[in-house]
Amino acid sequence: METWGLKSGALALLPALLMCVPMLLGRLSAAEGAALWQRFTRLSAAALLATLAVPAVLWLLGEGLAGPRLDGWLALGPFTAAMAVLVQAVGTVIGVFSSRYLQGEAGQRGYVSALSGVLAAVHVMLVADHWLLLIAAWALVGIALQRLLCFYADRPFALLAAHKKNLADRLADLLLIAAAALAWRTVGSGSLSDLWAHVAAHGASPALQAAALCVALAVVLRTALLPAHGWIIQVMEAPTPVSALLHAGVVNLGGVVLIRFSPLLDTVPAARWLLVIAGLATALLAGMVMLTRVSIKVRLAWSTVAQMGFMVLECGLGLYVFAALHLIGHSLYKAHAFLAASTAVRDTRLRMMLGEQRASLPSLLLAPVLTAATVLALAGWTGIDWPAWWTLVLALAWAPLLWLPASAAPAARPQAAWWQAGSGLAAVALLTLAAGLAHHLPLGLADRPDDLTGAVALAGMTLLYAGMAVLQTRPHWLSAWRRLSYAGFYVDEFYTRLALGLWPARWVPPVAAAPSQS
Repeated sequence: METWGLKSGALALLPALLMCVPMLLGRLSAAEGAALWQRFTRLSAAALLATLAVPAVLWLLGEGLAGPRLDGWLALGPFTAAMAVLVQAVGTVIGVFSSRYLQGEAGQRGYVSALSGVLAAVHVMLVADHWLLLIAAWALVGIALQRLLCFYADRPFALLAAHKKNLADRLADLLLIAAAALAWRTVGSGSLSDLWAHVAAHGASPALQAAALCVALAVVLRTALLPAHGWIIQVMEAPTPVSALLHAGVVNLGGVVLIRFSPLLDTVPAARWLLVIAGLATALLAGMVMLTRVSIKVRLAWSTVAQMGFMVLECGLGLYVFAALHLIGHSLYKAHAFLAASTAVRDTRLRMMLGEQRASLPSLLLAPVLTAATVLALAGWTGIDWPAWWTLVLALAWAPLLWLPASAAPAARPQAAWWQAGSGLAAVALLTLAAGLAHHLPLGLADRPDDLTGAVALAGMTLLYAGMAVLQTRPHWLSAWRRLSYAGFYVDEFYTRLALGLWPARWVPPVAAAPSQS
């Protein structure tokens, strides 16, 4: 992956430094309410401008793709520069939303400090070109987020979710430290750029293969994949803007790390198979569980688990450009979905009242065919030679966009049916064009697909689509299985017992707590 060398550490860290100011003011200043949030908004907007300006300034200074790095500790590439803009933009919007959402709440100074700390740590993580800086920054993201998850200290499930996430994070830290030790001993340096150069010249030794497996396992733990996924469901007890920050930003960092470590992962088939199996299993389970849930926020949470599974699957398949596009799209969608959760609840209830929840059988059968034809036609037009199996995977993944509600079958409501089908095809066409054009953007990324793992992914997606079709048309066939699916197959219950057994919680829920807003 291409990176820009950084001679000026202060310039590279400018967004992080700007976000450190409201973090410190939240601790040291006595400001409350509107004044506190006004400072945060101004500094956050300045950090956003910095994320846009820093790459341009570095280019004007002549620090091109082959320039030296700051003592092997910092590096900025086109992909991470784009991620910095995305993270700061989403963080700024969430901050503005939080200023209204938390009006009248106690502890707003601590909230501002923790939110700013998360954004600052993410910026450091994005420019980190050294194992120690990467591990420390990712750990600080989790520590700052912990305070946000426990904002309502009287909610036992919020505290339990934070405790389980903390355990997963610490295990991931140990795995990353082990990976760093193995890579450092082999390469002779903690620089990630030196690691990529060593792998390109000498391949992956047994020690580096073990390091790649440790990185893959750490990402599985940090990205809420099976079996450590339950905490992200229970996080719904936290304030809604915290859920938006987590689902739209923090949980996606695992995908960023996998894309950055692609030079190492590509040389270690075992690590890629681990990502494919973990991602596919998570996508299958979460996708089916999501269909059985009624709560909008809980369905959004299970949707995030499924999307993280798909993103990790894409990285395991070697489709890094798709994974980057998926990451950006998921971040924007989830930020909007959580911040507009009340509207989503109203629209869903309206569809339920109109009986537009189940899909018609003809649309279930025809949707994959029409989607595959659209993807094939437009993929060739964009000049990207996609593997056949990936075209079919995309067709199955996007086919639900063409489903027609049973109550809107052509015979009953022809105009509505044709309009919905046309809108679905337009959405598929736009997604295909976006995926194709993303390959022409100067992100410094390249796909390296593997046909064997692709066949496994296609089989898994076919199974998922078949299960969704049965749930839509003959739900009584899967009544017993549906009950298990609603319970998440009890995977999280086993993980919770294991987590509390390994690391007992030190908190006791209060007997009588003051009521709080949700």
